[in-house]
Amino acid sequence: MTSVWEQIVVDAEDPKRLARWWAEALGYTIVHEAPDEVEIRRTADALPGLVFTPVPDTKTGKNRLHIDLRPDDQEAEVERLIDMGARPVDVGQHDASWVVLADPEGNEFCVLGSRAATATRCRPLR
Repeated sequence: MTSVWEQIVVDAEDPKRLARWWAEALGYTIVHEAPDEVEIRRTADALPGLVFTPVPDTKTGKNRLHIDLRPDDQEAEVERLIDMGARPVDVGQHDASWVVLADPEGNEFCVLGSRAATATRCRPLR
């Protein structure tokens, strides 16, 4: 027997705000909103989803899990995400082909080059 990947849960200081940010970044939609969680998905019936839940403390340290995004145009996507409130982060990636950004609550994620340009995956953030 195997399992189905249902969702990733993201701790957030402000789940509604962060869920809306990620929904806009990914072109997702809010499929469930309650006082204690907000879930976004590509479509209402498409898995997996991202569920944002409230926590009382701010993020400290590096992520143990991060998302890799693969846009058609890396430079344009990085600019769009920064315009939305992401910020560049130096995690020691040096001359890597990907760009590391952080969402408005400081969660790191990678923006990879297009698949046609590179087959590289983001290595673990240090």
